[in-house]
Amino acid sequence: MAAPLALPLGEEAILDAIRREAHPLTGGCHDYDPLMARVGDARIVLLGEGSHGTHEFYRERARITKRLIAEHGFCAVAIEGDWPDAHRVSRYIRGAPEARDAEEGLRGFRRFPTWMWRNADVLDLVGWLRAHNDGVHQTARKVGFYGLDLYSLGASMEAVIAYLGDQDPDAAARARARYECLQPYVGESAAYGQAVLAGVSEPCRRRVLEELVELRRSAGEYLRRDGIAAEDEQFFAEQNAAVVTDAEEYYRTMFGDRAGSWNLRDRHMADTLDELLAHLDRHGGTARVVVWAHNSHVGDARATEMSQRGELNIGQLMRERHGRDVVNVGFTTYMGTVTAAGDWGRPAERKQVRRALPDSYEALLHASRIPALLLCPLAAGDSGRALREPRLERAIGVIYRPQTERESHYFAASAALQFDALVHVDHTRAVEPLERTPAWTRGEPPETYPSAL
Repeated sequence: MAAPLALPLGEEAILDAIRREAHPLTGGCHDYDPLMARVGDARIVLLGEGSHGTHEFYRERARITKRLIAEHGFCAVAIEGDWPDAHRVSRYIRGAPEARDAEEGLRGFRRFPTWMWRNADVLDLVGWLRAHNDGVHQTARKVGFYGLDLYSLGASMEAVIAYLGDQDPDAAARARARYECLQPYVGESAAYGQAVLAGVSEPCRRRVLEELVELRRSAGEYLRRDGIAAEDEQFFAEQNAAVVTDAEEYYRTMFGDRAGSWNLRDRHMADTLDELLAHLDRHGGTARVVVWAHNSHVGDARATEMSQRGELNIGQLMRERHGRDVVNVGFTTYMGTVTAAGDWGRPAERKQVRRALPDSYEALLHASRIPALLLCPLAAGDSGRALREPRLERAIGVIYRPQTERESHYFAASAALQFDALVHVDHTRAVEPLERTPAWTRGEPPETYPSAL
């Protein structure tokens, strides 16, 4: 166990409030009762994570998700992942025959970082979702699994063309021609933005927009077949066309407008979530969705330094659009190990997570000496008032660079304004990829800090 922190004068009063108001997480069935009460009738629950590679974040989100589905009628899991890859999972958990088991259902996730969704914890969740769906009455609404992100440029183009190939071969040929200008960049989509910036390639904006408009205009004709399945297929195709449209703009602008490209991505995810809710509402009444994404996406950007950079995120957009129908939950850790890469596209490694910086929320919660805790509702009580005060908050994505820890992985935030609830697990371990690399198996040796050795 790490040595106690030397806290600044006045911090002990905050710690007393945290110890008094925190709900210890013991693994029991009542751990998340306060969160379930806070959710109430809310339609959208956003579950964050302080890294993309921490086992406990996946495990605790799965525990919450299962309760939301089993006890509160949530009917969809939407992830910070690609639409076509998640669709394969959705078909598996609803009984489609193309995947024999949960591992095959997850094989669509081939793009870096594969471990985000091809890991042991997600495998267990997908198995549970299949068993849950198999156990409900055939006329009851089954849970679906959906991707919100826009990185699937090539796969989404293929999906649109394949759908139109079954519906209207001439329309499929037009789609193939419109998407042709993006084909050279399917393997390395960022190269499209570089080519446009250098004047080597003409933007494909007009062509991909034409395809999206035509697909939507033709919906009535394609839906003449009876049944909800036809509308599901059309919706899947339209969302893939929307992915292509937004991905084209994202990659075209990513090198010239960092805040703009970030905002475009989070607007796309928020818009996809709203489209999904509307689609599900049409088939079975009011839908309720649980979202898995990074803290930097689900915590309200207005309560962080992101807003000073002109950035927004899903958490902000959902609160603005849906108000009290949204509950967002943050997840933090003090130290441990994490699955992450040293750079974009590099193999997964099992890295040591350094002790959090002294002026961070993670260090404050560590000083409570509670191994795992829930603060909910976060804004209430003496601890909530204290957690409105800005502090540093750590964010580890798919890349972890401990050598530049402060610059690369911390930002200022007001946690009690950013989240409705906060889960802290003090010491955590790396999520286990389904495909272990030698670097992951070997892992990093524990750091000797603060020793001088």
